[in-house]
Parts: sequence; C-alpha cells; structure tokens
Amino acid sequence: MAAFFCWSKRFLRTTNPKVLQSWFHRSAGLQSGSAPHSQLFPPAEGVMLPPESFKNRVVFITGGGTGLGRAMATVLSQLGAQCVIASRKLDVLQQTAEDICSRTGNKVHALQCDVRDPQAVSHCVDQMTSLTGLPDVIINNAAGNFICPSERLSPNAWKSITDIVLNGTAFVTLELGKRLIQDQRGASFLAITTIYAESGSGFVAPSASAKAGVEALYKSLAAEWGRYGHRFNIIQPGPIKTKGAFSRLDPTGKFEKGMIDRIPTGRLGTPAELANLAAYLSSDYASWISGAVMRFDGGEYVSMAGEFNDLRRVTPDQWKMMEAMIRSTKGS
Repeated sequence: MAAFFCWSKRFLRTTNPKVLQSWFHRSAGLQSGSAPHSQLFPPAEGVMLPPESFKNRVVFITGGGTGLGRAMATVLSQLGAQCVIASRKLDVLQQTAEDICSRTGNKVHALQCDVRDPQAVSHCVDQMTSLTGLPDVIINNAAGNFICPSERLSPNAWKSITDIVLNGTAFVTLELGKRLIQDQRGASFLAITTIYAESGSGFVAPSASAKAGVEALYKSLAAEWGRYGHRFNIIQPGPIKTKGAFSRLDPTGKFEKGMIDRIPTGRLGTPAELANLAAYLSSDYASWISGAVMRFDGGEYVSMAGEFNDLRRVTPDQWKMMEAMIRSTKGS
C-alpha cells in the first residue's frame, strides 16, 4: 500500500502539467466559498432547542462581548437564560448586552473581568452573585491567539496567551466550582478550545499548548467533580470566521481559501451553528454527557490526518489510467 501511495504521488508529479493545471483549477473552484458541494451542508441558523429550555437559568460566558461568545449569549438568551457576559472591554460588553436584550427581551448583564487576574475573577463572581446568584452554566470562551514562528516568541508573548487561555479558564472554573460545591449546587461547564489542541500546530504553539491544558483540566474535573453535580465538556471548533480571530490569524485574507480547500464539507462554520451545539451541551438534554470532546470542524481534522486523503484530487479519468498501470505492474 505504501508503495502504491508513493507511485501515485509520482504519477501526479509526472502527468502532463497542463492536465494537472486544469485539474487543480477545477478542484480549487469546487473548494471555494461558493463550492457547489457545500450546498449539501447548509448551515441552519435558527435556534435548535425548544423555547424556554433555559428558563430560570443563569449563564456566565467569558469573552461574551464579541464573536462566538456573543453568538452563544444570543442563543441562550433566546432560550430564556439570564446571561452574564464578561471580558476586559466593558464598553463592548455593555453594547452587546443592550443589543441582545433588545432582541430577546431577557436581561443580559455586562461585567468587566480580566480572567488573567484571580482577584479580578473573584470580584466578578461577587458582582454576579449579587445580581443573579451563582450560575447554572459556565462557558469558558475567553481566548487570545496570534500567528508567529516559535523562534520569534518572547516570554511575554508566550505568557500573554497562556495566561488568558489556560490560567484564565482555571481561575474562572476553580473560583466558581468551589463556590458551587460549597452551596451544594450542580452546574454545566463548557470550554471552547480548537481542533489543534489535539494535534498541536506550528506557528500557534502557545495557543495549542494552552488549549491542550484546558482540555486536560476539564477531563480531570469531569472525573473528580461529577459527584458534586458538575459536568465538563469541550467543543473543538475548526475555522469559523469571526472578525477578531481572523484579523489575527489571517490578516492578509490569503489563508481562508486554503482552509476551505481542506474541509470536506466545503465551507467554514458559522457562529450560530456553534451556539446551537453549545446550548445543547449545556442543557438538560445533555445531562448524561460529561468529559466529552466534540470536534466541530466540517471534517477538517480527519481530512488532514489521513495519509491517502490527497487522492480525492484524482479525477475519474485519472483513476482509470492509474488502475490500468497498477494492473500491469509485476511483482510486489
């Protein structure tokens, strides 16, 4: 089989360049943002769960003012939750809270919190407790990331990411977990990580390391704190286009096409899709799910992992040629 793979790669290198150019052009066209096959996987933008699924529930979301955090807060508010959103930028939070409240009619609280600072986290939880009581759902979504060759990373660059992603998640989780345990209350904890937390990735080593640490923390606590009524789950998103993330990870806009090219469903994910999944995992409908890692990437991870997956680029006519050549090959 390995010999066949090497042979097929050699076939692709030696085939008429004009044929290959045409073939790759067609393949690239099919993997663009308007890929015909992506129409077979249309995003459903509506709210999935029944109305009032989160009635009388309090949801706390870090990084809740923009991007995925805002999307999750919107869906959970539509489902009846009283949301508390937190981040460093209070003005952004307040505008988001007003916008969501005007759409859903449910109260959204904005609290300033730097998750890197355990004292700030404790103060934020004190404020939330006086406003809403302790939360029923905690979503650790606050993150930071940028692309950089690892040989150019400074200690401060490493620390800036790991403090937000790993330490921030730990500070929020432990502060709230201890208080909930003391009050004998259960809760659902959800962390938003990334598919490369599992595999690692060059050029985002601080993020990959920190997200992997978050996953280890959540799996550990799923085993340890289930006896207190706490569930811990993880969503690993693939590429979802949000302004904040793409401005730091794809500043030129040139990598988006490459992302789409390796996603079998032929498109990026949407914040609304992730918000529906987050709502489900945080709801009573998922009460038997704990310690789970949900890969949410349109098949990107398995597409990159399979050694032979590049053979999807071979056309039917080329397969006929290759099969004829394979059949005529003698020996092993």
